[in-house]
Amino acid sequence: MNKVYFPFTAIVGQEELLLGIILNIINPKLGGLLIKGVKGSGKSTAVYSMTDIIPEIEILKDCKLNCNPQKPEYWCEDCLNNYSNENKKIISKEVVIVPVPLSITEDRLLGNVNVELLLKEGKHRIISGILAKAHRQILYIDEVNLLPDHIVDDILDVSAMGWNRIEREGFSISHPSEFLLIGTMNPEEGELRPQILDRFPLSVKVASVTNEAFRKEIINRNLAYEKNPKEFSNNFQKETENLKNFILLSRTILEKVKVKSEFYDMVVKFCSEKKVDGHRADIGIIKTARTHAAFEMKTQVELRHLKQAAKFVLCHRTREGGLSKPLTKVEIDDFFDNLRDGEFPKKAKKKTEEIDKSINLFSEGGLIQQEKK
Repeated sequence: MNKVYFPFTAIVGQEELLLGIILNIINPKLGGLLIKGVKGSGKSTAVYSMTDIIPEIEILKDCKLNCNPQKPEYWCEDCLNNYSNENKKIISKEVVIVPVPLSITEDRLLGNVNVELLLKEGKHRIISGILAKAHRQILYIDEVNLLPDHIVDDILDVSAMGWNRIEREGFSISHPSEFLLIGTMNPEEGELRPQILDRFPLSVKVASVTNEAFRKEIINRNLAYEKNPKEFSNNFQKETENLKNFILLSRTILEKVKVKSEFYDMVVKFCSEKKVDGHRADIGIIKTARTHAAFEMKTQVELRHLKQAAKFVLCHRTREGGLSKPLTKVEIDDFFDNLRDGEFPKKAKKKTEEIDKSINLFSEGGLIQQEKK
């Protein structure tokens, strides 16, 4: 019997947390979400309720690694032996949460090579680790700040690349490992290193609900859920199905969402002025804003989408190589609220035009033509 989790659509308040989760479900390429909050604020409840609203995936029948039928170039050895691209058996599978224990070892996480089989029969076989089982699933790290740094680094490396490489005893095997990464932590128990924080694409800070009416409703809903989880879940079935269908529709709209050129300029100007390290943040803001627009059934990103995306992407990243603290929501609001939708300072626009030639080194008038001269 499967455990009945608290319904996602029954969660009261925490709008920013719920939005962050929904955006990652719509667009898994966002890369995941770090949820920071005090104990008892509903972090784990929200994570485990995700399975209610995430659409099923298609896999090849009997595949233990959740191979994608539409990507034969990434099939595991068993699927390559059992199926061809023209002759394949496809089934639907629910997306599940794969938790990472705090006591996990590197071999248990990454997997291992079956050296005995390799030496005897010359067959490359993987002893599956958690990252293999998490392929196309949700990888959940509770209390990520208490996990050893080298384990967190391994997970973030695989999350960024979408591939897991196992190297043991002089042998090397790779397999796809694309997952939706969710981490939760209580800052009171210790912070993450800035280098690790920067690798989490999005973050949200969760606080206890202070609205008295909301707190009363939280009590009522939790008591009803404890009394009869199945019945309580059924009461929210219609809302759950509606949200799941809305997510599927948002995925189809996402490819059509456009971003104005001046919005790129705004993001670059903001991140440069605030001395945000690297380029992950710039890219993350644009991707998140596009996904937010798709969720609202819009095909054009608006300024408010950029502002909310900046809060998701920047409020956990240190700046200037770790010398400056992350930006606050107030600082982000101040910048974007002083800009009218569609307007951008002419000075910045002129500067953008001036550097076009230096960027396009291989276009006409660029590096190739200069070499000829």
